[in-house]
Amino acid sequence: MSFTTTAHVPTQSASKYLQQVCKHWEHNLPVSFDASHGEITFAKDARGADWPADALVMLDADGDTLVCTINASAAGQRDGLKGALERHIDRFAFREVPLAYNWTDG
Repeated sequence: MSFTTTAHVPTQSASKYLQQVCKHWEHNLPVSFDASHGEITFAKDARGADWPADALVMLDADGDTLVCTINASAAGQRDGLKGALERHIDRFAFREVPLAYNWTDG
């Protein structure tokens, strides 16, 4: 079973934040990205966790919107990644915070 959520985050710097977050996490996670799309895989057992499967975070720069999608294997994994992703993007977007993360689960 997959637990998915998506947020459309208004920002003038969608591509910039996408790339910064991906570069930040590529040091210890499998990451692929370009200026408009990024994918980050979070291992099911990262930091002592025991989730049913890995989670995938996808970031897409769509004009002045950063689209964040999380595909997780459990509701807790999804919800934890929401917070982690928001905190990391907000670090890079410190001039714009707070950004609006309106998550839609489904």
